Amino acid sequence: MNFQSILLPGIDDKRPLMISGPCSAETEEQVMETAHQLAKQGVKIFRAGVWKPRTKPGGFEGTGVPALQWLQRVKKETGMYVATEVATERHTYEALKHGIDMLWIGARTAANPFAVQEIADALVGVDIPVLIKNPVNPDLELWVGAIERLYNAGIKKLGVIHRGFSTSDKTVYRNIPHWHIPIELKRRYPDLPIICDPSHIGGKREMITTLSQRAMDLNFYGLIIESHCNPDVAWSDKDQQITPDTLGELIENIVIRDTTQTTEDLSDLREQIDELDNELLQLLSKRMRVSREIGQYKLEHGMPILQTGRYSHILKDRAEQAEAMDMSDEFALKVLEAIHTESVRQQFEVMENSKK
Repeated sequence: MNFQSILLPGIDDKRPLMISGPCSAETEEQVMETAHQLAKQGVKIFRAGVWKPRTKPGGFEGTGVPALQWLQRVKKETGMYVATEVATERHTYEALKHGIDMLWIGARTAANPFAVQEIADALVGVDIPVLIKNPVNPDLELWVGAIERLYNAGIKKLGVIHRGFSTSDKTVYRNIPHWHIPIELKRRYPDLPIICDPSHIGGKREMITTLSQRAMDLNFYGLIIESHCNPDVAWSDKDQQITPDTLGELIENIVIRDTTQTTEDLSDLREQIDELDNELLQLLSKRMRVSREIGQYKLEHGMPILQTGRYSHILKDRAEQAEAMDMSDEFALKVLEAIHTESVRQQFEVMENSKK
């Protein structure tokens, strides 16, 4: 796919591209006050949710079409571009009719191919930047599918928003980042701009600066951060919004590492990585050979494949070893679980082959 720049006229091509504004357009006064404060901080693209799909009915679900007129006023008085989320064909037509400069598709909508196709069909023949948030669940192919639907409709000014993934587990994040997923997306599509949404990943305003820096260190192109003139009284997601002044401090203090080096500067280290990877694969191959021998022993002695006591001991022992070696126990557990899964598969294969 050949993507075009999502930059709007007058915006410099430098990192981070900053998009900011309140989670929801609540009142005209709140929108204008926030917009004027953000303009003073140098923000060029103002975001606000006009339609707000909530998990349950009864909460504030956005003002709808009247709020689009407030965004028109933001453009007129501040000179900022304006962006909003669309989730249906009607949303899309209304946003275009009111001169919205940039659209984004939310996580719930991105998870629904029918909804994405409906929006794509509504955008045929329109030249406008569109950003696509990752689906709610960690499904890279579903994310890619949404990108392809928009691209096939003729939208070439495409970017994505990494807002993290929902989980039922208790974590420090509102949505787990799973950084490897946007990294893989970038590997597949090097020219696709990735914008990080630290507000939704963290869910707490105290985490926004750290997550923003991490995104920049991963070479993300921009940030979309929720900012409200008085976040403590926001009508939606108040805990993850910051004031425009706080955003200004973040912009001033964030470190952008744009220095490039030739590949020769890393060649020795990369050779070491290649050698170590080869050694790892050889060790894993030897481990799987032993697993097959164990599978043969269990077959001959009528033993079940899964030995839960042994497996629990391995996980606990190896996780402690990993921590002692300056690796996280979470990383060690993921690696060990993957190895165990393959070991079980190898033993199943031994038993299946014995029946032939």
